[in-house]
Amino acid sequence: MARWLRPLVGALLLLEGAAALSFLHHRYEELVQALFRVQSQCPYVTRIYSIGRSVEGRHLYVLEFSDYPGIHEPLEPEFKYVGNMHGNEVLGRELLLQLSEFLCEEYRRGNERITRLIHDTRIHIMPSMNPDGYEVAAKQGPDSNGYLTGRNNANGVDLNRNFPDLNTLMYYSREISGPNHHIPLPDNWKSQVEPETLAVIQWISSYNFVLSANLHGGAVVANYPYDKSQDQRFRSHRRTVNTPTPDDKLFQKLAKTYSYAHSWMHRGWNCGDYFADGITNGASWYSLSKGMQDFNYLYTNCFEITLELSCNKFPPEEDLERQWMANREALVAFIEEVHQGIKGMVSDENNNGIAGAVISVQGISHDITSGDMGDYFRLLLPGTYTVTASAEGYQPLTVTTTVGPAAPSLVHFQLKQEVVRKPVERKASGTRMSNKALQKKVVPRATRRGTQR
Repeated sequence: MARWLRPLVGALLLLEGAAALSFLHHRYEELVQALFRVQSQCPYVTRIYSIGRSVEGRHLYVLEFSDYPGIHEPLEPEFKYVGNMHGNEVLGRELLLQLSEFLCEEYRRGNERITRLIHDTRIHIMPSMNPDGYEVAAKQGPDSNGYLTGRNNANGVDLNRNFPDLNTLMYYSREISGPNHHIPLPDNWKSQVEPETLAVIQWISSYNFVLSANLHGGAVVANYPYDKSQDQRFRSHRRTVNTPTPDDKLFQKLAKTYSYAHSWMHRGWNCGDYFADGITNGASWYSLSKGMQDFNYLYTNCFEITLELSCNKFPPEEDLERQWMANREALVAFIEEVHQGIKGMVSDENNNGIAGAVISVQGISHDITSGDMGDYFRLLLPGTYTVTASAEGYQPLTVTTTVGPAAPSLVHFQLKQEVVRKPVERKASGTRMSNKALQKKVVPRATRRGTQR
């Protein structure tokens, strides 16, 4: 099928029997009810779990879609959406509730595209990372001009400036030819983050997420790493400091997937700003420190982008349906991007999975690791790559593989254990001294008699 036809066909599939949905702003209790309603309507392909609580004790709920909820299936990638990180940026929260209801409804209708997506992907949807901030913003309402009211959590902290600063460690490490992946956290990191941030860090440490997006508001653009430049510059200066990752071309493709599937993001002119193709490198827009997007890339296997979805941070209810129709295809198409590149199993000679094996791609200085079962997922653009799998105690293995534009290439690695060679004893030349003579030579007389220590 011609590549330009795919978005059109995908959109047509979504239009088949699309159900009428309610378009309302949901307070915390209503959000919880909406999630559990979806779970009750699709009990065999959904699960609700909490990753922790906010400062004021509200659950940070996640709705999971999978053909085996609660279970990681080998070679099935993990995907996540996170909304409402800033409490007053509410469109993402409502879109993720709409997406949850839509996935359930279309699965029940037998929509082939959605059924395949749920069967082949483990999808995690967190509508609100900052439910406390949302309640503050919601009390003010969409008609108020309080641009920052409710943005922070209940402790007054901006959660997107609250993750450990791994960028600074990465830039220093790069100067000494160190890694820019799986950077260890500082010893005292838990004392420096908020409860919501702590919960998210523990969450993304527990699941081998491959692809992610977090949903914001206040602009219309798909923003990709790095968010923080090595030479800090701030938004008000409007100075361009493009700060690409080793996966820059891939990130641009991921961002364009969303912007071009969106009704108007790709046009570029929105909210008084212009972004070519509706995308931007984060640091090129303005430098941001301690953000969640860069943290995902530098600490885990997950590639995350940030989606700015509306000029109005708290759009009125009458605008929600239009926004949903503008974003629906993009939300689904972006999930499908998790199925590209290469994936496979890393195992030993007895076919036991090797967790934590390092997957390196020649020419891209950013490694990923295998999960607990030994499966790995490496997002890549179409092309031919030289890939190496290595693990402690095993001989590394290198293969060459070609990635196509559709499904990921399956590349397995079976590693052989390193051979431990025993040291070879060498005979000394000349006359060998007897043990008795050696003792007389090196042991003091008093010690030999046993009279002193």
